[in-house]
Parts: sequence; structure tokens; C-alpha cells
Amino acid sequence: MSTAILTGQPVPGSSIEADLRSLGFDVRSAADTAEAETLLAAVPGEERVALVDARFVGHVHALRLGLTDPRFPLAAIPGAVTAQPAGRQALTRAMARENSAGGGTTLVDSLADRILTALDTDGTEVHRPELGSLVAAVPADAQARNESRQALTAVDDEAVRLKSAVKSRDGFFTTYCISPYSRYIARWCARRGLTPNQVTTASLITALIAAACAATGTRGGFVAAGVLLIASFVLDCVDGQIARYSLQYSTLGAWLDATFDRAKEYAYYAGLALGAARGGGHDDVWALALGAMVLQTCRHVVDFSFNEANHDATANTSPTAALSGKLDSVGWTVWVRRMIVLPIGERWAMIAVLTAATTPRITFYALLIGCAFAATYTTAGRVLRSLTRKARRTDRAAGALADLADSGPLAQGFAEAIKKPARALPGFTAPVVALLGGLAVVLTAALTGFGGPWVIVTAVVYALTSGLAVARPLKGALDWLVPPFFRAAEYGTVLVLAAKADVNGALPAAFGLVAAVAYHHYDTVYRIRGDAGAPPAWLVRSIGGHEGRTLLVTVLAALLTASQFTVALTALAVAVALVVLVESIRFWVAAHKGGAPAVHDEGEPA
Repeated sequence: MSTAILTGQPVPGSSIEADLRSLGFDVRSAADTAEAETLLAAVPGEERVALVDARFVGHVHALRLGLTDPRFPLAAIPGAVTAQPAGRQALTRAMARENSAGGGTTLVDSLADRILTALDTDGTEVHRPELGSLVAAVPADAQARNESRQALTAVDDEAVRLKSAVKSRDGFFTTYCISPYSRYIARWCARRGLTPNQVTTASLITALIAAACAATGTRGGFVAAGVLLIASFVLDCVDGQIARYSLQYSTLGAWLDATFDRAKEYAYYAGLALGAARGGGHDDVWALALGAMVLQTCRHVVDFSFNEANHDATANTSPTAALSGKLDSVGWTVWVRRMIVLPIGERWAMIAVLTAATTPRITFYALLIGCAFAATYTTAGRVLRSLTRKARRTDRAAGALADLADSGPLAQGFAEAIKKPARALPGFTAPVVALLGGLAVVLTAALTGFGGPWVIVTAVVYALTSGLAVARPLKGALDWLVPPFFRAAEYGTVLVLAAKADVNGALPAAFGLVAAVAYHHYDTVYRIRGDAGAPPAWLVRSIGGHEGRTLLVTVLAALLTASQFTVALTALAVAVALVVLVESIRFWVAAHKGGAPAVHDEGEPA
């Protein structure tokens, strides 16, 4: 239960009390500041509390935005301020000072606004939602009150609420082909008590059914798969729109939404590969499916690493960024630039149409070409920005990049051993050695026979260069490239060795192993984004780190036959999946039950 304390002189005919109750608040009234402080102290510390001026005139949705959003410890709109448990202490201090200054006199001006001023004076961060055309005011006299009421009736807050349920920045396909009707589905679901997490789960189930249809290998199955994939994407949009429509944000929900997006897409790749093998042509496209997953995952790591490296950097401007801003001011370039990076909406639409109309091989060819172009475009632009800006990166950014690197005992041990001499190395050392070490192991695996000893040698070199890359804080201009280079090296080695094994089941086993490891890497990203820290050190050590797994796979290829190698990859995939899934689920459920603050709404991922 949440509590709202009405302060100030009641206004006859005001709907504020009913409006607050409709939002789930237990409403109490205070005659003066002293009574307001007493009522505030009586509210249990684990509950949300709000101070609202009794003269408030405004839309219900303005109150909803200002007083019920779970993402912010403190929030305010004109005439109202609210605190969740995390912000309660700051609100209590401000109230105590206000009561001491005012002497407990009858409230004339807005106590909520005075409290907000006190919070600002303390330097406390208070969220102020964008209200747009919504009305939220505390009129000083009868004339001002009439004017506010006229403005209130001139704006349909339900229409504003429905419009704001759609992201302000989405891809072209999502904006024009999905959102015009999905927002109404979201409202229908919200009014019937369906939660975003329930719709997220429904989206996952729909995508898994789509993958199963694709796995039949029949034309009817492919058509059904394409239709169901689009339906899954519609539901994927709906869950976020429900969250924005009813402000049902949560840490668990953000994690489920992000994780299920990856699970849906990669399960669909597997379904297409199975369907191609079972179809009339008995086409083996597992290498293409695994290549698509590797490329897409590396694209995401580039996005995450670049953002983490720069989101709190100082002096973070460049001519390239300025040019990008100018291009975004020209209407048609905005949509072109959003489409050529092949975001999730455009990508899933392309996959769905090609699945229904062509073959899995053509679908994967188009996907690989499109994603490769998008990756080249975005990465090149970010490299130019990094080289032309003089950003100073923080310790937090360097720590996030180190966590994203996923270094195991081998790399960490070597990094610790050479920490002092590494300080004298040039600033570009980290990305260069990460790239060269990764290329060495992948190219050796590709150019030598399966099971050769040289790939083990280069895997050892890769482990050492990985340690060298992280031996000092990753604060260089291009150090954000280190985690993507590590991902490409590890996944690429598994892909090449499985392809060289040339036995049935090797590539599907490799697909499973990369999927399990990729889940761990995505989970690391979502923990960092949610300010929850990196996965525990024991987890990283137990699954070897990227360099340990790479070395292990090369050793298995050298010691085992191709068939035995396939069995070993399968066992490794199951073991890694069990460890990371159990720990991940435990962590996120515990964070949700522990009242962790909801994460901020994210833009559409690539």
C-alpha cells in the first residue's frame, strides 16, 4: 500500500482525493506542517509515501507519472512529491527542516513545492517527468483555478497516456507497422490485469512455436514460422508498452525482456537449421546459423562496450558526433540511419518474410550480409568518434569493460604478474594485442588440420595476450574494442573447429556451447546496466573465462576424435548452461524479491 498525505486547505468539489485513491494511495490529511511530519513518520519505511497539495489541479496521468513510477527513489511534479524507501531518508530530513523553519503553522503555500526546493538545495536527485500537454498545477486563486480546469478539459489524458506508451525512438518497421495497433493491444491487456512479464513469456512461447514450425522443413511450416515470428515481435512490443502505459517497470521484467529477445532469435536460428536438414534438399546450414549468432552477439557486445566506455566520460565530444547530430536533424536521414543498422524490428521482419518465401540458406545469407554491413557501419563510426574525441574515461567505465572482458584465471594471473611493466606500454596496446591474439588462434584453427598441435600453441598465446590486454585499466580511446575482440576469438574458434570436425552433430553442439556462453555474456551486460555489478568471481572462474574455454576447446580437438569432440562439446555446453542459468536465475529472482530499483527503459537493441 502507498500513502498520500494531503496538505493545505481543502478545496470544495476537488477530485484529488478520489484521483489518488484510484492510483492505489491511502489518503490522509494534514492541517499543518507539524501534522504532516507526524503522518510521514507513521508511514512504514518500506512503503511509498507522497505529499500532495490539496489544491492540486491536474490530469490523473500527470499524478501517475509523478507519483507511481517505480524507477526513481524521488520524483515530483508541481504540487506533489513522492519517495520510495530508497529516497525516504532525504524526504524525512527535508520535512524536519521545513517544520522547524515554519514552526508548525497552518499551510498557506505549497508544502510539497517547499520540500522539493529543500531537496534541490541539498543536491538530492529528484526525477521530474516530462508532462507535455498534461496539466499539473497548484492555482493561487479562483481565477487561476478556473484557467487550470479549462486547460484540464482541453487535453485528453488517456490519449496522451496511450501515445506515450510507444517508445519515442524506435525503428521504422516498429514505428509504422507495429506500434499503430500494438498500443491498443497493450491497453487491452493492462485493463485486464495482464502484466508485462506475462506478455513477455507469451512472446517467448510464440517464438519457440515459430522455431518448431520452421524445424518441420515444410513450406507450410516455414510460412507458419514467419507469421508466428512477427506475432512474437508484436507481443515483444506490447510488453514494453504495457510497462509504459501502467508504469509497471521492474528489474526482473527488464532482464526477462532482454534475455528472452536473445533466446527467441537464436532458438529461431536453430529451428531454421533443423528445418533445412529435414527438408527435401537436406541442406546443412548449421555453420550459417552459428555464424549468424556469433555475428549478432559480437554486434551487441560492440554496442554495450562502446556505451559503457562513454556514457559517463568527460569532454565527450567529437566532430564525428557533431556531424551525426546534424544528420539526425534532417528527417529522412534519421530513418535511413536507423534502418541500415538492421535493428530488431527490421531484422525480424526480413527473417520472417524470407523464411516464408525462400529457403533457410537464403535467409541466413541475407541475414549475414545485412548484419555484416550494419556491424561495419556502426563500428567504423564509433572508431572515428573515439579517435576524434578527447574523452577522459572514469574508473567505473574501465571496471565495466574489464567485467565485459570475462577474463578467467589464466588471463587474470598473467595480467597480475605483468601489471607493473604493462604501465609503460602505449595506450593502444590493449585492443591491438586482443585483436592479434584472437586472429592467431582463429586463423590457425582454420588453416591447419583438425586436432593439430599448433592451434593449442596459439590458444596459449591468446591466453597470454588476453592477460596483457587487461593488465592495466581499460581507459584508452579504443579499449572498448577489447571485449568484442575476445568474443569473436572465442566464438570463432569454436565455430571453425566444429566445422573442421566434419561429423554430424559437431556444429549443433558448437551452436549449443556458444549459446550457453553468450547467455553468460548477455547476463553480465544486464547486471552492469542494472547497476547490480558483474557476476560473482567464482562463476567466471568455474567456467574458465573466455581464454580458458578457448584453450580447453583446442585441447579437446587435439586429444579426441571428431566424434568424441562432438560429445565433449555437448557436455561442455550442458555444464556451462547449467552453471550460468542457475546462478543467473537465482540472482535476478533474489534482486526482484529484495526490492531492487527498477531499471530505466532501454531503447530498441540492435
